[in-house]
Amino acid sequence: MPTTVDLRRCVLPSPTSAIVAVAVVQPPPPFYPSSTTPLSSSVLSSSPSLSTKSSFKLVSKVFEDQLIVMAGEDVTDSGLSCVKCGKPAHLQCPKCVELKLPREGAAFCTQDCFKASWSSHKSVHLKAKLSSVGSSNPWELNIASPSDGWLYCLRKGQSRTAQIPHFDWTGPLRPYPISKKRVIPAGIELPDWALDGTPKIEPISDLQHVVEIKTPEQIERMRETSRIAREVLDAAARVVRPGVTTDEIDAVVHEATIAAGAYPSPLNYHFFPKSCCTSVNEVICHGIPDGRKLEDGDIVNIDVTVYYKGVHGDLNETYFVGNVDEASLQLVKCTYECLEKAIAIVKPGVRFREIGEIINRHATMAGLSVVKSYCGHGIGELFHCAPNIPHYARNKTVGVMKAGQTFTIEPMINTGVWRDRMWPDGWTAVTADGKRSAQFEHTLLVTETGVEVLTGRLPTSPKVFPWLGE
Repeated sequence: MPTTVDLRRCVLPSPTSAIVAVAVVQPPPPFYPSSTTPLSSSVLSSSPSLSTKSSFKLVSKVFEDQLIVMAGEDVTDSGLSCVKCGKPAHLQCPKCVELKLPREGAAFCTQDCFKASWSSHKSVHLKAKLSSVGSSNPWELNIASPSDGWLYCLRKGQSRTAQIPHFDWTGPLRPYPISKKRVIPAGIELPDWALDGTPKIEPISDLQHVVEIKTPEQIERMRETSRIAREVLDAAARVVRPGVTTDEIDAVVHEATIAAGAYPSPLNYHFFPKSCCTSVNEVICHGIPDGRKLEDGDIVNIDVTVYYKGVHGDLNETYFVGNVDEASLQLVKCTYECLEKAIAIVKPGVRFREIGEIINRHATMAGLSVVKSYCGHGIGELFHCAPNIPHYARNKTVGVMKAGQTFTIEPMINTGVWRDRMWPDGWTAVTADGKRSAQFEHTLLVTETGVEVLTGRLPTSPKVFPWLGE
């Protein structure tokens, strides 16, 4: 899981359509009776077929405060009763008309009855939309479902809302509602942020400024924890396919982690609401698992960190969902190669800043860009600590590698520009131009003679990368 980077010093810093299928927090759309509400002359002049002397059913739609009135059949003698009070009804819910629902459940006598019934009546629209696409889960259609706990995330996970936030989205992806926080069973060792969302030791530790040399005992715990992290990521990779939601991937990560007796480090870290990060298409990093189904042609990065026996193990990989285009294939392949080339130079005496030079050279030769806002980091008993590992060229990171150090390298490579934007949830970083991004990450140990990849792929890891002959 990458950390933010100060580009100057490279230090770790402590739709506006008013008609919606089911507008959870919006008032009901207005409608007008045919004989009791006069029409403005401007409306009548634009609709020559309408007459105030005739009894018409008038259906209204609201779109950016503009009223569009459409004529329909005469309903004076319809025999319909008001859904609210049972009186003779001459009006119909415009949304029900749009969805072609039975008139019997959409008839009202007055605007007041319509408004009074809106909180319960709107569920009819939701059910109709769900049945039309064969889904029983509203969150998979980007519809909040407060009664089930599915809401949009805001303020870095500290609040929720039933309405999709307004934002100048950079690409086609949108946030979907997220499920409730998953439960950690008793008996699992917790990091100090698990209960209240606030790390206590990490921000004030001397290891934010000094690169720790791990003891043999710490290294052995790191190996064990990193192995668990790898197995958890592999379990998540096996369920990646079109139609699977990223929330379902998060559930796999969560269950596999606690089954190993470990804690999913991202959960409630600075209030992050889920047990892993899932970054789809233009998301660079820190995507929040939600109700969106993966689609054929997507790419998705899954970032897993586990906490076990007092230490963390961190890794991520980017996967193909079904059949992807050639540009996405080359982006993911190049990102994988960037990480491999960077790992190849790790050994005692190498300057940390050299990692960025290697990655930047390979990415730019392929016509791609390197994200500068997030970097690799030290890891161990702390989730994020020194050293910072920028992935771009000409960075100002100081220090050289020494045996016993553990840190991550996790390049984020973009198809377009390197710059990023932050979604309203406060976590999801996306490309500024909406083009795709990919990432790979390993937790590494500097040895006396080179490097040990603590989170390396196993013989049992899913065979998903064609350039590896898989």
